[in-house]
Amino acid sequence: MTYSIKPSTDLEKELFDAVDSKTPDYVKQNNLLDLDEKGEFVFTLKKEHLLPYDEKNNPEGLNLYEWLDSYAKEAEVSTAGIRGPQNILYPYDTRFPINMIGIMLATEAKSLVAKDLYNDAQLVKLAGSEVRYNSKLFLELIARIQAAHGIKTLVPVDRKTIPIWMASFLAFKLDLLGGEYITSSHGISVKNATKDLNSQGSQYLPEESMQFVNKIKWIFEQVEKNGRYLIKLSDDDCSLIDQSVMRKLDDGVSLYKDYLLDGVAKDANLSLIKQLKQKIVIENVGGSAYRTLSRILKVLDIDSNFDWLNIEEDPFFHSIGKYDVAPNGEKTFYDYSVDATVISKDQNGNPWFPVIKSMNYEQKLKDYPISTVVLITDPDHDRLTVTQVESVDKMGLLKELGIDYVQLDDDRILTVFTANQSFLMIMNFWTEQLKKENLFDKHPRFIIKTTASARSWDEWAKKNNVNVVNVPVGFKEIANIMKKVEKQILDNPQKDVVITDIFNKDVNLGVNPKLIFAGEESGGMIIGSETLIESLAGRKAIAMREKSATEAIIVASALVSYLAQSGKSLSEYLNSVFADNDIISKFDIREDISYYNESEPDIEKLKNDKKAGEAKRTKNDLFYLTLAVARAENRLSLAQIKEILASTFEKLSFDNLVDVKFVGDGTFLEFSDKFIEIRPSGTDAKTKAYGAGADKSDIKEFAKIMGNYSGDLNDIYKKYVDMKTYETAKTDSLEAYAVFTDKDANDAPFVVPDYSKTIDAV
Repeated sequence: MTYSIKPSTDLEKELFDAVDSKTPDYVKQNNLLDLDEKGEFVFTLKKEHLLPYDEKNNPEGLNLYEWLDSYAKEAEVSTAGIRGPQNILYPYDTRFPINMIGIMLATEAKSLVAKDLYNDAQLVKLAGSEVRYNSKLFLELIARIQAAHGIKTLVPVDRKTIPIWMASFLAFKLDLLGGEYITSSHGISVKNATKDLNSQGSQYLPEESMQFVNKIKWIFEQVEKNGRYLIKLSDDDCSLIDQSVMRKLDDGVSLYKDYLLDGVAKDANLSLIKQLKQKIVIENVGGSAYRTLSRILKVLDIDSNFDWLNIEEDPFFHSIGKYDVAPNGEKTFYDYSVDATVISKDQNGNPWFPVIKSMNYEQKLKDYPISTVVLITDPDHDRLTVTQVESVDKMGLLKELGIDYVQLDDDRILTVFTANQSFLMIMNFWTEQLKKENLFDKHPRFIIKTTASARSWDEWAKKNNVNVVNVPVGFKEIANIMKKVEKQILDNPQKDVVITDIFNKDVNLGVNPKLIFAGEESGGMIIGSETLIESLAGRKAIAMREKSATEAIIVASALVSYLAQSGKSLSEYLNSVFADNDIISKFDIREDISYYNESEPDIEKLKNDKKAGEAKRTKNDLFYLTLAVARAENRLSLAQIKEILASTFEKLSFDNLVDVKFVGDGTFLEFSDKFIEIRPSGTDAKTKAYGAGADKSDIKEFAKIMGNYSGDLNDIYKKYVDMKTYETAKTDSLEAYAVFTDKDANDAPFVVPDYSKTIDAV
């Protein structure tokens, strides 16, 4: 078999062969949207396309009704873009959630919504991508449809890759209507997504996503009414698909350098990095971060302090995280994703790091000395995992601190810090840097964190007189709080800023507060600015709207250099941070429960397995969610909840349970010595169970047992819980989430600027 994409390894060929064998001939022969046509053309959407394929009765069927139903469900939550698997060899295959026809419809709908909102204004958006399969194809499709609507689309030079944070930064800095970014972050290779960025550079909130989903429904109504709907694509070289702005801005590097110099790249940090005597290694998973990050390090004059792994762009991600056997021993292609912190179990039940194991560090790091730091970033370059080569004699300390590690050889190990651990070190170091420059006490300080992130962050903040705003999982939630803070600062600069967090707690941030850190346990963070960040048209922000591994790498590298001067390792520094800040909750855990094999190449089996898995996920979720909803509505007492949980989980003790709360997308169980959060994936058949506290084995047992629970209701549960409450719990929780999102919202409409005075004047 000859493929349009050439496999680079036998394992990738195994994936390709599996995908090809599971793709029916009618799909292979049905390329309705051929972008090899470089001239202007029109796609005709027909009634037949809306209905399922039938060889005799509807050979043109694309089953778009079913596709839209699935797409709309994703949009209602849109935690990290509307994402899903794609047919990597036949990207027009509408049996998959992500496909060319679907992206065409979504882009057409978003363009129509934009034109409805802004009439005849000159609209400018940005389109970018990382290295995933078909990303350039999707980018071209988006740009050509937007151009056909008269929307100018800025694209990177030669339409090459850029990081998600650069797309977000430029959307804000250049005052664009928004952006389209193609990625599925650290997800498996066959997944992709469109992350819609609004005019703030933030990911769409669900209500923003539903606007264009409803417009797709309107398009389908036009097809039903008129028999067809025409979608126009511009010439491939249309002047409205613009590379000139990005060329002038060096793909954003020049503006981003200035932003960094006012933040994490202050002289204090840069001078530390330049003093490094041994190099920091950057693991560049997928290769696409290198193109932008290497230029940024160069313009900051610190590029010589780093070595790189995997600088070539590869949609198979250099085989990282990929195996030819499943966890259960079945011989099949299996993808663990590229999340370096994933811990699985082998067939003997022993824990291991499948992603890091596939990075072959035993060989790649063999000539690097003890204390070498390896910073691992993902394909869209928004997340960071911090690791360090240490001597085996550190294993005792690591176990005491709850830090996991991988054996490299008889003498050396690689410590693997969770984001909870590495970000605690970073925020502590950054605070110390601000204090050295006599800046810290000039403003009240605060952090924004997701509820699933470490309890140690809250304890550290309390010790350092730093306020904490807790939000649901997802960086769009963090960005929404930023906007609320900005509104209060700009409307009443001399008045205390008060924010209601997801625990329904009013947090007084003080007058003109400054954000020193915002982040989440999955590896994404941002550092706030000492002065308000200003766009070209004068909009102001306290921090950027998207997590950035570049910011994390710069401040982490400064920390590494600082420690190297005293011969101290990161694990020793973490130990001192715990001690100096009276941290009790030193440990954190995340249990990932997937109810199906995401790598399954047979889409029908994948859909069925996912649907069955979603039912299990939902049943697990409702068990806990109902308790939280009933508690909030005073329908259940804490004593009754304790009795229900104790009768369900006989091996666990709930004696010191303090409260059970709904936190926007999951259920948070607060104990006097820990928390456990059970969170269903909004877009997949998965459950995540988080825990943080003073005893690692304790929180691990809670997370494992509660995360894997079937959701069955026993007699005690049914005795205390009204089944009507159970049936409406999900709806009630969504309404509660909407109240949180909308309270004190910064709903200032986007005003299209005069681009002749902004972008053209750069």
